[in-house]
Amino acid sequence: MWSYRRIMETSTALNQTLKSLADVLDGASDTPLDAPTPCSEFDFQTLRAHVVGWLTAFTDGFTSDDHLCSDPGAVSVAGTGGDQVRELAERLDVVLPEAAAEPLRIGDSAMPGDMALSMMLWEYQVHGWDLARAAGRPWAPADSALEASLEFAPGMLTPDFQGEGKAFAASVPVPETAPPLDRLVGLSGRDPHWTA
Repeated sequence: MWSYRRIMETSTALNQTLKSLADVLDGASDTPLDAPTPCSEFDFQTLRAHVVGWLTAFTDGFTSDDHLCSDPGAVSVAGTGGDQVRELAERLDVVLPEAAAEPLRIGDSAMPGDMALSMMLWEYQVHGWDLARAAGRPWAPADSALEASLEFAPGMLTPDFQGEGKAFAASVPVPETAPPLDRLVGLSGRDPHWTA
């Protein structure tokens, strides 16, 4: 059920995550574009384009009258992508949390706006870690925001979507006593100890 307080907390956490992501991208200007990332199907350049493209699509959806996401494949990364991420975060900040009360349309399908927002927080926490780890940059989202994603993500990581040949790699076992970031990336199919 849509909860203004919960969506406000998610919106704030997403804004902070995106600002940190922008800093990572700017700080990774000398990272080789073909550098590997923990998201094994993407090198640095491809993952950066994926992140900026989908953030643009989601932002266009939340800020448009019809709540329809734009085409992420039509987006080009300018420079490091950092300024694009900051501008998109500012656009989202203007309309959230109220915009999350309406479904977000992606092509012919739609999902509740609050679910889409929680999905974005999770995705950008994990992809932020992917890019930061590939570039040797720090990545430290707030534990409270990570715990929120740890609560949300299992509902998305069903057998239809996680495993070999699927959207998400199989979960990597991580001790329950591990830090929340390690548990989240492990749940999302990454080895928390991955190095380039």
